Amino acid sequence: MRINPPLVALATGAFGIGVTEFAPMGMLPGIASDLGVSIPAAGLLVSAYAIGVLIGAPLMTLTTGKIPRRYLLIGLMAIFTLGNLMSALATDYTSLLIARVVTSLNHGAFFGVGSVVAASLVAPDKRAGAVAAMFMGLTLATIGGVPLAAWFGELLGWRTAFWGISGLGVITMLALWFALPNVELPKSDGVLAEIRVLGRGPVLAALALTVVGSSAMFTVFTYIAPILSTQTHASTGFITAMLVLYGVGLTLGNMWGGKAADRSIDRTLIASLSALILVLLAFTVLMRWPLPAAVAILIWGIASFAIVPPLQMRVMEAAKAAPNLASAVNIGAFNLGNAVGAAVGGVVINAGLGYPAISLAGAAMAGLGLLMVLGFAWRSRVVVAPVT
Repeated sequence: MRINPPLVALATGAFGIGVTEFAPMGMLPGIASDLGVSIPAAGLLVSAYAIGVLIGAPLMTLTTGKIPRRYLLIGLMAIFTLGNLMSALATDYTSLLIARVVTSLNHGAFFGVGSVVAASLVAPDKRAGAVAAMFMGLTLATIGGVPLAAWFGELLGWRTAFWGISGLGVITMLALWFALPNVELPKSDGVLAEIRVLGRGPVLAALALTVVGSSAMFTVFTYIAPILSTQTHASTGFITAMLVLYGVGLTLGNMWGGKAADRSIDRTLIASLSALILVLLAFTVLMRWPLPAAVAILIWGIASFAIVPPLQMRVMEAAKAAPNLASAVNIGAFNLGNAVGAAVGGVVINAGLGYPAISLAGAAMAGLGLLMVLGFAWRSRVVVAPVT
């Protein structure tokens, strides 16, 4: 796909959101130590952000339906900037928790509306690729933005990282202002009609799959820094390098997932979830040694994000009568999965089962997702068969 300035602007917004969403995971030990809380308690900052996305996605989408898409996306990035300023100024755990919730309110609507806008900018057979192009900003954030934030957090304090992310928010607003065209508002039969669309079986099934698939990734990734510190006995530099490597994997997975989903959504999900199960099972052992751990982390990243474009397209296709709301709610579902994954990992730690058990729990969630995809595919064939 050739360079498309509006898609680049949307990807810039995705980059900023990706940095602020994932940055605390690389700074978890520092935040916990500075605020005087435990690692699982600091992990709840990830859960709080995810719950904020879950609430904010439908709320922001339903209440802003008549705002031109260009101005809406810029306004959402203004909320992003405000929330990160609040994080930079936070003096205790509670104020940081509140700041993270405020930051999260823009997330679902930005990705939801942005996905629909991105898909509208290209030919129909390139829509999954366009959505993947926007999400490329999110994966690139894990390569450059998140490790850089973690490095600044280690060197100058975690609040410095949030000051930098706030500046990134301003840059993103300017990029959207100058590059994004005025997109026609989507037709709507009203708020209640759009909400009813979400209650349809295929839409609910697609949203449930998103929750499970996302939780498989975040059960382990939320605690990647302490896992590498205690199991691999890694230095800060090695942990930063692994965050970069994981981001490379996410980017490769996003590229492949977008192209493959334009051919077959189900086959892409089956292949990706199967690979995710295998690598998380292997990681329970491989996390003990630096080089094998690095290989596993790369493959894990590829498999994790290859599921994102097909999951987003599955929901958008199942809810064609309310694409903006369904797309935004699906982003909320991704983040509900993030919260579930972080909570599951915290339960495993608090139960004293050890860090390898976290990887087993992630593999189990990926296995559940695979069973769901296979079940949905079988049910679709059964329904379609009598017609043919």
